[in-house]
Amino acid sequence: MKKVFRSTVMVLLLWLFFASTASAKTALVFQTDFGLKDGAVSAMKGVAFGVDAGLPMFDLTHEIPPYSIWEAAYRLHQTMDFWPAGTVFVSVVDPGVGTERASVVALTKDGRYVVTPDNGTLTFIAETPGIETVRTIDDARHRLPGSEQSYTFFGRDLYAYTGAKLASGAISFEDVGPLFEGEVVRIPYRKVEAKDGAVFGNIPVLDVQYGNVWSSIGKALFDELKPEIGAKYDVAIFRGEEKVFGGLVPYVNTFGDVPDGKPLLYFNSLMNLSLALNMDSFAGTHGIESGPEWSLFVRPAE
Repeated sequence: MKKVFRSTVMVLLLWLFFASTASAKTALVFQTDFGLKDGAVSAMKGVAFGVDAGLPMFDLTHEIPPYSIWEAAYRLHQTMDFWPAGTVFVSVVDPGVGTERASVVALTKDGRYVVTPDNGTLTFIAETPGIETVRTIDDARHRLPGSEQSYTFFGRDLYAYTGAKLASGAISFEDVGPLFEGEVVRIPYRKVEAKDGAVFGNIPVLDVQYGNVWSSIGKALFDELKPEIGAKYDVAIFRGEEKVFGGLVPYVNTFGDVPDGKPLLYFNSLMNLSLALNMDSFAGTHGIESGPEWSLFVRPAE
């Protein structure tokens, strides 16, 4: 009986140990502009696997256009809300690798972490949900051992290694390094507003697979125009001061509400006002791109 009791206690203690260890882990999500043609992403994951072989790892995307900090910032904004609190994102779009730009971990106000260079990648999440705290990575403590002479692959040598230690529970957020002084870098762009019977916004990104044009105009702002399904709206798109597109576009619920090849205004999966051609590419047809210099306005047709 005593042996059975001791065995039962031992099993229970082991279960509690492994349960508590597992609960300390969280997902590690990678984003880069590296693509998958070579071994860069695999090297980052190998470093993380070396920290903790049981760490759950996922990809946000590795197809950010080369050097596009802006798009990296938006893709974080697009996806972070759908991951649980505690998730650690490693975002590496780092054209300034090896220079004096800071390496940081940001804790958002809703409890997620982003490991990244401070080069503008935090632009959108600094606005929504907002950043609670930022710490500078202490690279003397959190650099991959043996990489001290490497200056061109911080994604592997610093960010993946630090992110894996944080996600696995090997270090706490406070262990990352000292509090970051000052404000994080933000990329300036056209903010949304309602003015003179129209709504204005930015084109942060394209729905690249289909050529749809996503705006930063949310439903609450568009509702100030008292929109009606089926009504037409005057839409103008600008690159800087240059007008690239202008026309009347119907506001509908979904693509099939207009004939093939015809334009529509609709709300995308993030509930932001968007433009499309049914069964075609609006961006490709009209030469539309995205970024901080791209803007649009929408107002009811007269």
